Amino acid sequence: MFVVLLRFAANKSQAPDHMAEHQEWIRQGVEDGVFLLVGSLQPGQGGAVLAHRTTLDELRDRVAADPFVAHEVVSAEIIEIAPNTTDPRLAFLTA
Repeated sequence: MFVVLLRFAANKSQAPDHMAEHQEWIRQGVEDGVFLLVGSLQPGQGGAVLAHRTTLDELRDRVAADPFVAHEVVSAEIIEIAPNTTDPRLAFLTA
C-alpha cells in the first residue's frame, strides 16, 4: 500500500484552474479501486492519498497524470508501506 503526499508547490495559485480535472483524477482513482482515501493536509498544505492494489510503477504513472502534478500545483511524494499488523477491519490491506 502507498501514501501519496501532494504538497503545494510553486504554482499553487493555479489550483483553481485545474481543480475540475484534479477532481476527475481523484474520482477515477477511487472508481478504479486504487484510492482508498483522499483528503487534505492541514492546514491548507496540499493533499494525501491512501492507495493500494497497484504497483509502485503504476502509481507513479497515475500520479504523474494528475493535472496538479503536471502543472506543478503540487509536488508528489510516494511512500510505500508494507502492512504487518492491522485492525481486523483493515485486514484486506495485508492480503
